[in-house]
Amino acid sequence: MKLNELQNGQSGIIIQNIHSNPMKQRLFDLGLTTGSIIQCGYRSPYGDPVAYYIHGTIIALRKEDCEKIFVEDLP
Repeated sequence: MKLNELQNGQSGIIIQNIHSNPMKQRLFDLGLTTGSIIQCGYRSPYGDPVAYYIHGTIIALRKEDCEKIFVEDLP
């Protein structure tokens, strides 16, 4: 599933990032690497951007960026 399909409080494992450079490198620097666990935190009132918990910090990502990151749902 795509990262933007996670619901509030739901977690997933990042399995693929199909961004092109330099955005791919920027996300890598923020900790969005293959195998990382990410949790959907908060959605803005209009649904964009969304805050995610990863590696003990919160980052906000736009919907268009989340659509290029694929995750596997954690049970």
